[in-house]
Amino acid sequence: MWIDTHCHLDAGEFAGEELAVADDAAGQGVGMIVVPAVAPFNFDAVARLARQRGNCAYALGIHPLYVPGCDESDLLALRHAIEAALRDRRFVAIGEIGLDFFVPALKEPAMRDKQEHFYSEQLKLAREFDLPVLLHVRRSQDIILKYLRRIAVPGGIAHAFNGSFQQAETFVGLGFKLGLGGAMTFPRSLQIRRLAAEVPLDAVVLETDAPDISPAWLHPQRNTPDQIPRIGQVLAELRGMDIADVAAATSANAHAVLPRLAAAT
Repeated sequence: MWIDTHCHLDAGEFAGEELAVADDAAGQGVGMIVVPAVAPFNFDAVARLARQRGNCAYALGIHPLYVPGCDESDLLALRHAIEAALRDRRFVAIGEIGLDFFVPALKEPAMRDKQEHFYSEQLKLAREFDLPVLLHVRRSQDIILKYLRRIAVPGGIAHAFNGSFQQAETFVGLGFKLGLGGAMTFPRSLQIRRLAAEVPLDAVVLETDAPDISPAWLHPQRNTPDQIPRIGQVLAELRGMDIADVAAATSANAHAVLPRLAAAT
């Protein structure tokens, strides 16, 4: 079995096809797809989608790209949504949360401060409710880690990881797995491919970030969760391993870092 630990299955690119896309993934052996929310407007959508298919679970959080349009009432809405979702076996994590210092507008001082506030407040919720987090870490790994040292949470996934070996080791030491996906499939992505080949296998989970970060054979077309086995094949080749062993190991890693997945499966 394969697990896609990060897929925006509710995105507009899948409108009207969400359930068929999930079924196609199941047909390729993807036994679970984790669908993270991005803001209160899609909390209900990701939960509803997860309940409609046996191979879907969900997370709740406020994505840094949506922080500009949010205020304190949205953090309160997140708290209430988490409290209600704890009774739902399909609910597995807080996410997608984090920081984005790639988008120019988000790097402005006031918006940077607002991002960090929303990130730290969501870490506090994860700590309070003893839930792992799905982290957005674009150009922000060191600041992400600074807050994780201050606000201890029960692990999670550094989504679309593209940092250094030292940063990777720090995330792993804090109980996190590294999410690897389509970027790893490009021959010129030398740093990510070296990380994929050399970090401990028990530190790795697979993801698509569909409809984004399409693998080399699909780019620039829409990404889909049924690509996970082929992405896993690339990881197997980079590590000189049998693909069945990669499937088993990465799925075990996902279950280890997202304990509620066992109930959702």
